[in-house]
Amino acid sequence: MTLPTQVRQSDYMHFAKYSTGAKYNLASSGVLDAKLSDLDLTLDDLALHGPNAGGYPPLMQKIADRFGVDVSCVVTPGGGCSFANHLAFAAILSAGDEVLVEDPTYELLTSTLGYLQADIRRFERSPANGWRLNPERIAAQITPKTRLIVLTNLHNPSSALDSDEAVAAVAEAAAKVGAWVLIDEVYRELMFRDEAARTAFHADGNIVVTSSLTKAYGVSGLRCGWILAPKDLAYKMSRLNDLFGVHPPHVAERMAVVAFDRLPNLRARANTMIDANRAAYRQLLGQHPRLEQEVFDQGTTVFPRLVDTDVDAFVETLKSKFDTGVVAGRYFGRPDRIRIGLGGDTPMSRMAMERLAEALG
Repeated sequence: MTLPTQVRQSDYMHFAKYSTGAKYNLASSGVLDAKLSDLDLTLDDLALHGPNAGGYPPLMQKIADRFGVDVSCVVTPGGGCSFANHLAFAAILSAGDEVLVEDPTYELLTSTLGYLQADIRRFERSPANGWRLNPERIAAQITPKTRLIVLTNLHNPSSALDSDEAVAAVAEAAAKVGAWVLIDEVYRELMFRDEAARTAFHADGNIVVTSSLTKAYGVSGLRCGWILAPKDLAYKMSRLNDLFGVHPPHVAERMAVVAFDRLPNLRARANTMIDANRAAYRQLLGQHPRLEQEVFDQGTTVFPRLVDTDVDAFVETLKSKFDTGVVAGRYFGRPDRIRIGLGGDTPMSRMAMERLAEALG
């Protein structure tokens, strides 16, 4: 068997790190960074060192209790949801294994799978179907070689929400060939306004879930990510992490425990910004004749198609002449679209949207 060429970089992450410095930033998909004062930390909450072999027990228990799972199903490798995905992929896959991945999707998922030399096959999420999953079409693409199916829910980049029934139908189809389903639920955190956290994970199923506090709460610096997996697979992931990260920074783990205790306040802060920004977007850009789009009631991103536009040229002009940043759709496999973030500072975001509207004409 000839293995796929190994990917050794992520073009999107390079862009996200080094090319989003516009004054008016709509390129971020997460909530504006919180401050230490938002966590109301005390010195007693912090320590440089502590018992975290295999994970810091209080943090793992917080996650387990939140989702109603046994702590043996929780893996906390550090590194946010991005590294949680990497570790989960690496524990499930061998080089050359067949993986079905939604299209469009977050580029770091496909580039990580490419680094692991997976045999990547794509299935479409169609805008005509509101970007939602079509379980029947996915099932038709599963083969006896399929080892893993990769989804995001909320969908990145569109913010579409998939029903529990659709996800369960995909998992049932995957189970027929012994395949796993990995669901990145990092944006689903935005849905828990009633304080009740939900997940597609079941300890006796074939679904693995990854998530973090990063996108929904503005605490990306903590890099608090987690994996929910059946306990035997979770143990395998923990053992594999001995080769990768060994231990997360303990001070960040302790701060993450505090963040879990402050989630109602962090969520209220986030919702205030997102709700105001979504309303501004609908007012300023929701009916713009050069944008074909569906603006959902959830999520921090919008993914419009630019009508009759060279998108890459437009994105460059938007940044150079209007000092405003968005993400070119080519990073998600849709070169005719842009991704717009709704999680930023409210006055800045409105000004950015006004500039985007002006640039569109």
